[in-house]
Amino acid sequence: MANLRIDKWLWAARFFKTRSLATRACELGRVQSNNHTVKPAREVRVGDLLQIRTESGDFQVEVLLLSEVRGPASVA
Repeated sequence: MANLRIDKWLWAARFFKTRSLATRACELGRVQSNNHTVKPAREVRVGDLLQIRTESGDFQVEVLLLSEVRGPASVA
């Protein structure tokens, strides 16, 4: 899995309920990677530092694994 869009990763990691909400958050500048605002199609890489603003709060996460499959919340 070499290429994975950031909106798809945000959805799979359960930060957003739908992929379209993840895409919209990127378009509105609510997602930053390594202190740069990202577009939904940007590739996410292991080691990226993400700042994510959602209705639930603000999150700062480091990408440890890539997955495009949305699994159970306990795994996410």
